[in-house]
Amino acid sequence: MLPDEYFMDIALSLAEEAADDGEIPVGAVVVSRNRIIGKGRNQTEQLGDVTAHAEILALTAAAQYLGGKYLTDCTLYVTLEPCVMCAGALYWAQLGRLVVGAPDPKRGHSRVSPSLLHPKTRIETGILADESQALLTKFFRGLRT
Repeated sequence: MLPDEYFMDIALSLAEEAADDGEIPVGAVVVSRNRIIGKGRNQTEQLGDVTAHAEILALTAAAQYLGGKYLTDCTLYVTLEPCVMCAGALYWAQLGRLVVGAPDPKRGHSRVSPSLLHPKTRIETGILADESQALLTKFFRGLRT
């Protein structure tokens, strides 16, 4: 079994690609049985689509791979806490496990109570959080200069 840091590092690489394209640096991977079955990085600017978040794109790819909409045996690794839209999608996918890098105190789903995630979704936070936060800080600092 590969450690959570292994998959989060791949999500971080996707977030870096997003930043290079002028997108908010968020990356996500969906894993099933130790294998990546879906990837995504923010593409809202590139696609002109407010729903083109890393999580949504990764979920779509995973569902297509599996041939079904439920991801009960899957883990989503994402560099930034999902927003309420993405949490809703994770709920409907019945995601088995969510692993989050950096928290999002302004727009993250955890600001809403009760939880927007499916009751069976297990959550792990803080995996490569410092690296995820540093990438976000660098990106937004660059926008201000």
